Amino acid sequence: MQFQVPQFIEIEDRIIGPFTFKQFLYLAGSAGLAYIAWRFLPLFIAAPLMLGIGSLGAAFAFMDFNGRPFILAVEHGFFYLLHPKLYLWDAERKTREKKALSKEKTAHSISVPKLSDSKLHELAWSLDIKKKMSEEDARGSIPGTSSPIV
Repeated sequence: MQFQVPQFIEIEDRIIGPFTFKQFLYLAGSAGLAYIAWRFLPLFIAAPLMLGIGSLGAAFAFMDFNGRPFILAVEHGFFYLLHPKLYLWDAERKTREKKALSKEKTAHSISVPKLSDSKLHELAWSLDIKKKMSEEDARGSIPGTSSPIV
């Protein structure tokens, strides 16, 4: 038994003439609002309002902004305006973090000279050094000295 695999699932179906259902709703809604404005407002007020409503409806129906529907751009713009924004910059904290990070890097970085061309021998030697370093750290002494840290 064979089944047909659906193709072009990202493309919306044209339901009402050459328009998708969403496009039809945007256009019909904007036409309805423009008609209400024309019926209940004087013409000098209604004409610019009708032009704005019609162009917004057409933009919602047909325009893409960065490859996404225009309605999403408007929605994201409203969320940006409505949600609180708090921008803090603490220069002292950043410099403290950088100093602590640089101290940590210098404390843990040990330059290990290359002894031979054998990687296995080199790995064994570096593991021995790390083991010795961790033992000295556990005893509380500074590597290369015999006195404990005070």
